[in-house]
Amino acid sequence: MVDQTLRQAAAELLVERTEAHAPAKPLTAAGERILAAASALFYAQGIRAVGVDAIADAAAVTKKTLYDRFGSKDQLVAAYLENRNRRWHAFLDEQLAARRPTRPEDVILTLFAALTDWMAESRRGCGFINASVELTAPDHPAMPVIVGQKRWMRAEFLAQAERAGFQQCEELADRLLLLHEGALVSYRVAAMENAPEVAHRAAADLLASWPRSAG
Repeated sequence: MVDQTLRQAAAELLVERTEAHAPAKPLTAAGERILAAASALFYAQGIRAVGVDAIADAAAVTKKTLYDRFGSKDQLVAAYLENRNRRWHAFLDEQLAARRPTRPEDVILTLFAALTDWMAESRRGCGFINASVELTAPDHPAMPVIVGQKRWMRAEFLAQAERAGFQQCEELADRLLLLHEGALVSYRVAAMENAPEVAHRAAADLLASWPRSAG
């Protein structure tokens, strides 16, 4: 099972870096509709292409309600990505519960195997990578969410590599992250539909050949 202590620590770090942009109170029914509509439109059409008018119309609310609830389009974008990150974590928990890996290296491979099912429902690739291409301002409210999500993946690879007793765990975590993220980009940009499977096999080969600490 994924190290729950690490996951909690990473989640707390992400909250600390994004809490200024999160809703100040639980979403109302209208807020839920706005977030759902924005999430679907942002992912399908792109962040820049979707205006607040279209989101308000899709959610059956006024623009005033949208701004009252989220403050700005930029903060709504951050909320969309925060919600997507929560969905990704929940999906990984489901995958780990179903596959029941018993060794740390099997946890790593489960994270890769999960990409196949996730991408089947995410035909436009990784929402975080897509957003990073569109959001060039470093101070955009969504940037900490994007960076935090990728740093969490690397931290997870690092933690499991250390648990498995591999040498040069920092280097191994870097390579695993490049494989993982490269699969997402190749799937979207190069129309390489089997990219998750190729990355999974490459990760398995990498782990099989990586040196372990003595004892």
